[in-house]
Amino acid sequence: MPKSGTEGNSESGGGSGKETKTLYACGLDAAVDVVGGKWKPMILWALYAGATLRFGELRRHIAGISEKVLIQQLRELESDGIVHREVYREVPPKVEYSLTPLGQSLNEALIPLGVWGDEHMQQLVANRECKKDGKAA
Repeated sequence: MPKSGTEGNSESGGGSGKETKTLYACGLDAAVDVVGGKWKPMILWALYAGATLRFGELRRHIAGISEKVLIQQLRELESDGIVHREVYREVPPKVEYSLTPLGQSLNEALIPLGVWGDEHMQQLVANRECKKDGKAA
C-alpha cells in the first residue's frame, strides 16, 4: 500500500515511457502511513498537550514506550516533517521536540478520532472481554 511501486502513469511529455511513482492510493493511505502504529499517535498527543518537550519528559508522558522505540518513532515523524527536533549545543546536550505546523494540523485531524474513542471506549472494552470469554456481545 504506502510508498511502493508505480501506478503505471506515464510522465507527460517526451513519450519516454517512464512511470511516475505514486506513493499513496488515497489521502487516508497517506495519513495512516504517517501515524500508523501504536506509539505515533501517543507521541503526537503528548507533544500537542505539552507543546515543547525534552526527550525524558516525552518518555514520561507515554507509559510503556522504550527509549529505543521512542527514538525510532521520533526520527520517522521528523523525516515526515511532523516533528521538529531542536538541538542546543550545551553540556549536557539539550534536545527539544515540538510539532511543526504540519504536525499541528495532523493533531487537529486526530481530535475527532480521540473523541470517538472516548465515546465508545466502554463498549470496545466490553466487546473485547466478551470475545475473550467466548460470548457474543
